[in-house]
Amino acid sequence: MTQRAATGERHPKIAYLVHDINDPAVARRVSMLRAGGAELVVAGFRRDERSPAAVAGAQVIDLGRTDDGALIGRAIKVVATLLRPGALLAAAAGADVVIGRNLECLALARRVRRALPEVRLVYECLDIHRTLLGGSLPARAIQRVEAALLRTVDLLLVSSPAFHREYFVKRPTLAAPALLVENKLLALDGMPVAADAPAAGPPWTIGWFGNLRCRRSFALLSELARRAEGRVRILIAGRASPAVFDDFAASVAAAPHCTYVGPYTPGQLRELYGQCHFAWGIDYFEEGLNSQWLLPNKLYEAAAFGTVPIALRSVETGRWLEGHGAGLLLNDGDPVAQLEPQFSDVDDAAYRQLRAAVDAIPRGDLIAGQGDCDTLLHAIVDG
Repeated sequence: MTQRAATGERHPKIAYLVHDINDPAVARRVSMLRAGGAELVVAGFRRDERSPAAVAGAQVIDLGRTDDGALIGRAIKVVATLLRPGALLAAAAGADVVIGRNLECLALARRVRRALPEVRLVYECLDIHRTLLGGSLPARAIQRVEAALLRTVDLLLVSSPAFHREYFVKRPTLAAPALLVENKLLALDGMPVAADAPAAGPPWTIGWFGNLRCRRSFALLSELARRAEGRVRILIAGRASPAVFDDFAASVAAAPHCTYVGPYTPGQLRELYGQCHFAWGIDYFEEGLNSQWLLPNKLYEAAAFGTVPIALRSVETGRWLEGHGAGLLLNDGDPVAQLEPQFSDVDDAAYRQLRAAVDAIPRGDLIAGQGDCDTLLHAIVDG
């Protein structure tokens, strides 16, 4: 029971505006806020045909379909919602707080704020899109929109300290405080047990899980598996972006020693990671920009289940792992050229040492519990 519920206080109401109601990370955030004692309504777009009535127990108001990577189409949907905000304002009726999860939803949250000036406005930043760092005319137009929206924010939530350190501190219109909320694995019924270590290789299995949107990662992993000639296999799971891959399943089927098992649910994470010795934590989707700064879900998931993350030493993920004395860290350059000799030499003793370093990471650095939920809700509602 939360402190708020125990003292009989009214449960704060939150309108949570999201870019994809079917994103598992949305369900995790809803679960955290509800565990903290909030009542939620989720309003947002979706990236596929699924239109659920509820997400993690919260009512859903569907604002329509958008497509991954289709910025113009998404902008049109946002403008249409701003011009006809009936469903949006109905979702926010009686809200104490409105949260915009990424920039397009911050625009919708600002529309709610205009109708409900007493509502508290929170911006949850998932990543920094390349247009926010570009110099073209469209990019500068979006940057002006962002600057205007940031003036209205009461609290900024970031999942990586690098987002604030490298980007938001340089945005003069943002006066709101920032709160770091890492993408930890959520466990409200006790800490998840790390999977038993798989039998020592070869083959050594590398897992690549999550939102599959990095073409270069697939090219590198498939090349590593081809060169290793059976010493390395690649297990892939998640949703492949149709904006990046035309027929992802066919591409994987044609790659030697690579297997794609399709989308998964959070409940399958332990089983998936339990099949892997290593987890691919490198992302080139926005190389030199957002990929340098993010701390992805799979970093925490992999380590929580005892799988050794592979990361670049020079990016935030690598710095996080290096600070915890764990992970298989690579220098800038060709990852395959670095990994191929490592997998030629790695043996059970070397792997067990890497695994032990991951297991030594404090569980609280990987897993969010009830205390994290209470702290998050207090910051969002009370400041």
